[in-house]
Parts: sequence; structure tokens; C-alpha cells
Amino acid sequence: MRKNSIKNIRINTEVQKELSIILREEIKDPRINSMTSVVSVEVTPDLKYCKVYISVLGDEESQKNTLEGLKSAEGYIRSQLAKTINLRNTPELTFILDQSIEYGINMSKLIDEVNQADLERHKKEE
Repeated sequence: MRKNSIKNIRINTEVQKELSIILREEIKDPRINSMTSVVSVEVTPDLKYCKVYISVLGDEESQKNTLEGLKSAEGYIRSQLAKTINLRNTPELTFILDQSIEYGINMSKLIDEVNQADLERHKKEE
């Protein structure tokens, strides 16, 4: 895998920022959860394709509906992106659900439970 160039990193950052604004202010689809955030963006070096990693705060049904809403609004989102960012090509968007934040929260809860059980065990020994 090729390492990202500085130009590509700047493009990724700009696309991520603009997509966040578009999702927050422009999209009115009721299927899309209001607690949807753009976690990261990967634009290919030829600017043809873009993977958009999103995080949705909510249950699985809400996540599924949000993904469906984003896929149906993909053309509109892409046209808004073309208006705000001056790129040679406006990339084709692919939305991917990123559950790393949810996974991190779950792991944190498990660690807290283990620490609490360990603390209680030490209190009983004393």
C-alpha cells in the first residue's frame, strides 16, 4: 500500500470537513440519524473514489437506516461537494459504517467492570 502524500492528506481533510458540514446542514432525510459523524475519509490519489467512514450513535436499526439514507442521497452529497471543493474530479462516494468508537466504549466498560471486581475482591481479603 502506498503511503499518503501531503497533498492527498490535505484533500482527505478538506473532503472530511466539507462532508461533515453537508451532512449536518444540507441533508434532510429522516432516515439519517442526527448523531452521524464523519470519522475519516480516504480519497484515492486519482480523485475518482472516496471511502467515507461514518459513525452513528444509536442502535443497529438506526445505523442501517442512516446508511441507506446516505446511499440514496449520494448523488446530492456529491454534487454539493463539487460546489464547495474545487477538485479535478469529484470522487464517487462509498459510505462505510465505522464501529471503532462503539467498540472502544464497550472495551472501556469491560475494563471498568474488571477493575471494579478486582477492587471488591481486594476489600474482601482485608
